[in-house]
Amino acid sequence: MKRRDFIKTGTAGTAMFSAFPVIRSKKSYRLVLIGSGWWGNNILTEAIASGQTSLVGICDVDQKALTATQEHVKSITNDRPSSFTDYRECLQQTKPEIVIVATPDHWHALCAIEAIQSGAHVYLEKPISHTIEEGKAILKAARSNDRIVQVGTHRRVSPHNVSGLTFLRSGMVGKVSAVKCFVNYGQGPGKVVPDAEVPEGLDWDMWLGPAPYRKYNPRIHPRGFRQFLDYANGTIGDWGIHWFDQVLWWSEETHPRKVFSSGGRFVKEDHSDAPDTQLAIFEFEEFVLHWEHKLCAPNANESANVGCYFYGSKGTFHMGWRDGWTFYPKAKGHAPIKQAASLNDPDGQNIKELWSNFLSCIESKTLPICDIETGYHASNMSLLAMISYRTGRSIEWNGSEVLADPEAAALMRRPYRAPWVYPEV
Repeated sequence: MKRRDFIKTGTAGTAMFSAFPVIRSKKSYRLVLIGSGWWGNNILTEAIASGQTSLVGICDVDQKALTATQEHVKSITNDRPSSFTDYRECLQQTKPEIVIVATPDHWHALCAIEAIQSGAHVYLEKPISHTIEEGKAILKAARSNDRIVQVGTHRRVSPHNVSGLTFLRSGMVGKVSAVKCFVNYGQGPGKVVPDAEVPEGLDWDMWLGPAPYRKYNPRIHPRGFRQFLDYANGTIGDWGIHWFDQVLWWSEETHPRKVFSSGGRFVKEDHSDAPDTQLAIFEFEEFVLHWEHKLCAPNANESANVGCYFYGSKGTFHMGWRDGWTFYPKAKGHAPIKQAASLNDPDGQNIKELWSNFLSCIESKTLPICDIETGYHASNMSLLAMISYRTGRSIEWNGSEVLADPEAAALMRRPYRAPWVYPEV
């Protein structure tokens, strides 16, 4: 395992990441938003607040979302962007320098690659893709077109995550041989919601895009798509990438050697199809990573319901979200060490800091803190777990290919619905 050497200290590291490139000018970039839902608007708000963008286009297949975003834009800027329902038309007509891609997962690859090939730098929401081969294609497009692609894993710039990384590397936790990443939110079984007529103003066929056709259902859109496997990869795809990225960041590894995942639908009674309970084991060279999500009642002995536990020889370190981080020393009589979170509203994020890093890297022509390659590796961990879940067996992985298992390797991609064409590496 390759790790940088850090000075060992007796106190928690609290310094912010000091290697962010500094913005040296106030150039204004022509900006487009593709996917104007809840999270897309969170990103857009910070982009506008930076004072270095001129919003020229908004694209969404849902007129309701377009209208709401236009109204929001009017309240925070003098920009008057054009509205589009086809991302290709939007890119051709507006000629942006920066594109935010905040669509559902199954659209990430086509939109990101089209934006990159049009000459734009891209802020791409996580996970970077719905399948592994799509991620490869995005990475290739970014490198071959010399474009900056920042992935929305904003925890890499969250103050407590940065100081927590320093603490983990200081030696105070000791040798870490096991990590547990988890998301445990006790939700109910839900209920079956019947298919419905497509709402006025929604181009449902375009929303489905390359995914298999199915009738419109209000549980899928808006915001419910993450629990439907044709459009996303469930909880491990949505939440997992954030915490897997933290582990890869800490370890400086790029991928596990073996992956096994099991789970099922033991709680949900609706018609989504993602597992509501899932375990995954990732085997690395010097540690084992365990993923868990479930919809059970909270355990009174578990103080956190989300994050990572790093189990070291000198104690246990919890990297959390809204609760910051906490180190529980093994030695008796030693009180826990804590660092509070510093997050932005709404929704407890650090998009502002990540966007600042993005702009700096565009100007300095350096790779951003959440570069597309790091997003590719973090996304792959979720996608490999889902391949194992589907096949019911362990997967061997060399960082690029599934080994000695043609059936599993075939799941690195999927057929696209005509006329959409799968992006080739």
